[in-house]
Amino acid sequence: MSSPGKRESPSSSLQLCRVMLPDDANIMGNVHGGIILKMIEEAGSIVGTRHCNTQNGDRCLAALVRVEKTEFLSPVFIGEVVHVSAVITYTSQHSLEVQVKVIAENILTGEKKLANKAALWYVPCSLQNVDKITEVPPIEYASPEQEEEGRKRYESQKIERLETKARLEEAMPPPPNPERYTVGFSQSSLIHLVGPSDCTLDDFVYGGVTMKLMDEVAGIVAARHCNTNIVTASVDAINFHRKIKKGCVVTVTGRLTFVSNRSMEIEVLVDADPLVEKEKGKYRAVSAFFTFISLDKENKPLNVPPLKIEGEEEQKRFEEGKARYLQNKAKRLAEKERQQ
Repeated sequence: MSSPGKRESPSSSLQLCRVMLPDDANIMGNVHGGIILKMIEEAGSIVGTRHCNTQNGDRCLAALVRVEKTEFLSPVFIGEVVHVSAVITYTSQHSLEVQVKVIAENILTGEKKLANKAALWYVPCSLQNVDKITEVPPIEYASPEQEEEGRKRYESQKIERLETKARLEEAMPPPPNPERYTVGFSQSSLIHLVGPSDCTLDDFVYGGVTMKLMDEVAGIVAARHCNTNIVTASVDAINFHRKIKKGCVVTVTGRLTFVSNRSMEIEVLVDADPLVEKEKGKYRAVSAFFTFISLDKENKPLNVPPLKIEGEEEQKRFEEGKARYLQNKAKRLAEKERQQ
């Protein structure tokens, strides 16, 4: 993958590929959306870390701080080869944008399809002092317009991250014996102890590990609501508010916020609780919105049961979700018109 008009250096682009195995499948036999998210983040982390270490100074690791809206365009199947292409498309003084495309290849027929595309933002953290953000080497642009477009994306995501931090809220436990099709009926949580295999060289969790857990929880919520086969359709911006260290217990909670005729929006919240350093207390580490669709046995979309709203807070979240749904729908229609 390359960005039009941008000059790529060996350190600013990367390609990974591997065959999808049975271990990568969800219960319906397709490749788990969380596996794809994890591969996307691995590619972004590698190209970001490699680029940030091309200059003198502290050695550093690129830490994921935000994933822009990720579209799951085509399902990926066991036996297909997944090609992940990552390229750095913008750098500021202390952050960089990586754009990623995922191509799935059927090696029996040679057919290839675009499966996913995403944009990720990283900051370089010093290995000597993890709280120190190092400077990012600049990339070259073919034109001032290319750089200006990148700067606009940078400013936009920075504002959205601040707005998300301002509206963080607790995930309340569901009521006892909730009625079917209510938020409480399908609300689900996973608890995971962060071990060495989940972590980078500096003992903080890989962003891809967290995203896979989030996708799993969102999938459980969607399946409980529909009682059918479900797949990830897209992920709205994932914001990484604080790093998660080895030895933390993470609680990943998912709850329905909005349902249309054919899709479900699920808010996923990740809270971290240090197991040893208890004085630091529990904190919100990550938040995002996942969109799932319901499928029949032939993998064709099904209607989704309506969501029963209980209380003002649920109604407020539903209206906010509806606004996001309509905004995303308008963007997709505008994109189609541009391509015609």
